[in-house]
Amino acid sequence: MNEISTRGRKAAGTSALAARALELIASGRATSRAQLAELLGAAASSVSVAVGQLVEHGLVAEEGTQSSTGGRPRKVLRLGGQDEFAVAADLGGRHARVGVVLPGGELRDVSTVPLVIADGPEAALSRLAATLEELVERHGRARLRGVGLSLPGPVDTATGSVVQPSRMPGWNRFPVEAWLRERFAVPAVADNDANCMAVGEHTARRGRHQQVIMVKMGTAIGAAALVDGRLYRGGTGAAGEITHIRIARGAHMPCSCGNTDCLETVASGAALVRVLRDEGVDVSTAEDVVRLATDAHPEANRAVRRAGDYLGQVLAANVNFFNPDAVYLGGILSTVEPFVAAVRSQLYESCHPLVTEHLAIERAVLGADAGLLGAGQFALQRSLAQALRQVGGAQLDPDRFPAPAAPAP
Repeated sequence: MNEISTRGRKAAGTSALAARALELIASGRATSRAQLAELLGAAASSVSVAVGQLVEHGLVAEEGTQSSTGGRPRKVLRLGGQDEFAVAADLGGRHARVGVVLPGGELRDVSTVPLVIADGPEAALSRLAATLEELVERHGRARLRGVGLSLPGPVDTATGSVVQPSRMPGWNRFPVEAWLRERFAVPAVADNDANCMAVGEHTARRGRHQQVIMVKMGTAIGAAALVDGRLYRGGTGAAGEITHIRIARGAHMPCSCGNTDCLETVASGAALVRVLRDEGVDVSTAEDVVRLATDAHPEANRAVRRAGDYLGQVLAANVNFFNPDAVYLGGILSTVEPFVAAVRSQLYESCHPLVTEHLAIERAVLGADAGLLGAGQFALQRSLAQALRQVGGAQLDPDRFPAPAAPAP
């Protein structure tokens, strides 16, 4: 059993006030005891007791100082103990990005390792676990708090399994989370790559934008939404499923869902490979397409611009409806300027001026590491929620606090 659980059994249960304080700290809305007292409408002495409980159980750490408007400098509150960590992986079709994730959002020991997802879950996860075990041993098994996995397919978060993925043969309904829990004996989380990327970006940006649409554009297309800084999953966990929205100007291309002219058939990396090969261009992967477009290859540039235009059409409807603060663009296609320019152009052309007046349309600042960080954050949040239950506190929703506290101005 991990150290948090041991401490929890030795100590009295946390109060409801402590649980509410933990949510505020984890969401980034409070970084000091004074801010907690103001937001909770509680006496400073009561907040001090609640924070003391969280610190005692290892759920919150106090460190450093932040500027204040007067009086003594305030200590900064953040999630978790100072030396705890999660290991995480972001799986692609032929490789995985792996690394160590710390509670404050720092990444360490990040690398890319070979992994063929088409080999099936048992083979792929066994190889991945061996790599993650090396990271665990290097950083100290006693301090491991969770394992997070970002997967390129729909995930049923209630069961921790992939559901009808289009590019993951053999993975349907495989209990990924249960497999990881049994292997590592700590809380484990598996989630869709777009969700992980959204949480990772939100973490890296310190919650600067609270209403966000995140789009991942790689071999496939995925999207996620943050509402008030919280990942929005929808009624059945399928929120952000823009992949199968149909494009009016499509070429009647069949999609894996059974329909034709879905966004994925005209705007994904896989679609671009198909289109360019039909035109006689020698490409095999989305990486090949990006390389050619970066080198100003005429056919590749034309194809990526058209794909960006299609994606912008679909995003425009969602942006008009949702009115987000920001649209983040991630995935390998976001590295191609003509693609991004086409998306931006379509949004400004098709959205109401009031919607785009202050809209940030930006590439993911973390690039390829956004999904990795998000998966690790999910794992740490799951560990916190479990630890709070074990020490007698109220239950927490892990989707409620994806971002660390914002830095002081």
